[in-house]
Parts: sequence; C-alpha cells; structure tokens
Amino acid sequence: MRRLLTGVVVLCLLAIFLVWRIDSPRVERFRAQVTDTVVPNLDWVMAPVTGAVNLLRDFQSYQRLAEQNQELRSELRQMQAWKEAALQLEQENARLLDLNNVRLDPRLTFVTGVVMADSGSPFRQSVLINVGARDGIVDGWAAMDGIGLVGRISGVGKSTSRVILLTDANSRIPATIQPSGQTALIAGDNSAAPLVDFLENADLVRPGDRVVTSGDGGVFPAGLLIGQVAADRNGRLRVRLSADYERLEFLRVLRHHGTEAVTDPGGLVAEPDGSEPTAPTEPGEPAEPEARLSGEASQ
Repeated sequence: MRRLLTGVVVLCLLAIFLVWRIDSPRVERFRAQVTDTVVPNLDWVMAPVTGAVNLLRDFQSYQRLAEQNQELRSELRQMQAWKEAALQLEQENARLLDLNNVRLDPRLTFVTGVVMADSGSPFRQSVLINVGARDGIVDGWAAMDGIGLVGRISGVGKSTSRVILLTDANSRIPATIQPSGQTALIAGDNSAAPLVDFLENADLVRPGDRVVTSGDGGVFPAGLLIGQVAADRNGRLRVRLSADYERLEFLRVLRHHGTEAVTDPGGLVAEPDGSEPTAPTEPGEPAEPEARLSGEASQ
C-alpha cells in the first residue's frame, strides 16, 4: 500500500507537471479553472502565515511608537526648560521696560561706538571703541550698553577712545543705593562684581537693592543704573552689574558737560515780587534794623 500510494502520488505530480508545461489554449483554460477553484479554498492554509506576518508588523509598529514616545518625552523636557527660560526672559524684559520709563536729563545726548578690542589683561580691564576726539568725546564721560553703566572714557585719540570698565582696579564710582538712599563708592577689584566701599550704614542695605550713580563730583550724571547689591561668600557687599560684559558690542557714550554751578544762592530763596526775604522776628523785637537802631539811640 505504501508503494502503491507513492506511485500514485508520483504519477499525479508528473501529470500536473506535464499539464502545466503544455502550451495550448484549451490546457491554459483548464489551468485557469483549476487555479480559480483550488486557490481560494486554501486561505485557511495561509491563515497562520498571514497571522505571523501581521504580528511581526504590529511588533515593529509598536517598537516605532515606543521610540517616538521616548523622543516626545525628551522634547517635552526640553520644552519645559525653554518655558522656564522664556518666563525668566519675560520677567527680565518687564524689568527692562520698567527701567526704560526712567526719564534722564533731556540735555544728555550720546554717541554710539563699536567695541573694537579689549585689553586682554587680568590687571587692566578696558575696551577700545571707534569714536574719539573727532566725535567730540571727552575724558571722563560715561559709557553704557543697552541696560547699565559700563565704565568711563579714559584716554581719547583722534578716532578711538579707551573705556575703563567698572571692574578695573582703578575704577571708583560714587553711587546711591535705593531705596535706602545710602551713598557709597563702587570700587573695582578686577572681579566680575565690584565692591561697595565707604557705605554709611550697611544695616539699611539689603541684597537686591538697586545701585545708581549719585552724580557726586559732577563727573557722571545722577540716576544711571549700575546694578544690584549682592553679598559674596565672606559677607562683603558687592554689585551685580546690569551691563552684559560678555557681549559688549556697542557702547553709548553720554555727553555730560557737568552740572550748572550756583553763583547766586540768594536768588533761589527770593520773594515772588523780587524783594529780598526778611528774617522772622520774635515778639517784642523791632521788625526792621532801622527801628532797632532808633531804639538804641533813644536809650
């Protein structure tokens, strides 16, 4: 029976092979009918293979979804960090807009120069700008960036000027600390935060207080923003400068010709009608010098 079945199977295979190799229109129609009849009924045979292929495709899709989910989580963390940075920049922008509402002396004008080079020395901190005597620059004028005071002019050439920074050891700037109104001297020591020296009452000053120029000495106009008070590790008060020293590209040199000297102090307390003010008199005393003299003559 085994041999008989094997022979029958071999004969069937040979017949199928011969039928599939015969090139005839009738045989071609027969092959088409056999294919249409047999192949659709074999879907149940291909079901496991189709299920395995679909399972593999689903696994690959799940793997791609997991990778995309991981990337989205990473981007979300970056977006949260950017959000915090944006909030800080928004707060800083609001503070700067508030500072821009400050009205300085309308007589103050300025000349803008480009920073060409810096000193490159740890013992001298200064920069060189491309404006000089031909632009009317004078020694001692204040130089600012877009936010705060940077330094003062120290050396003027025909077309260039040197600006000594507030952080230089030779820099001394009279300042006022707000809101306490304490006066102090901002002294550079070649560090990023100058010292606060000669403070009247340190108990009235707190970290975060605003530091502006006082105008003492007539070198700088009053009210120019310097920075905020900060305390170092040793407890000494320093100034966190508002100017961005890492990005000094343009500097604004303020034309300041000093304050007007008072030559007639009596004119400041004159009466509205132009008459000279009279000193108050005590009861029983003569109101005028002539009355006092006549009283003494009568005695």
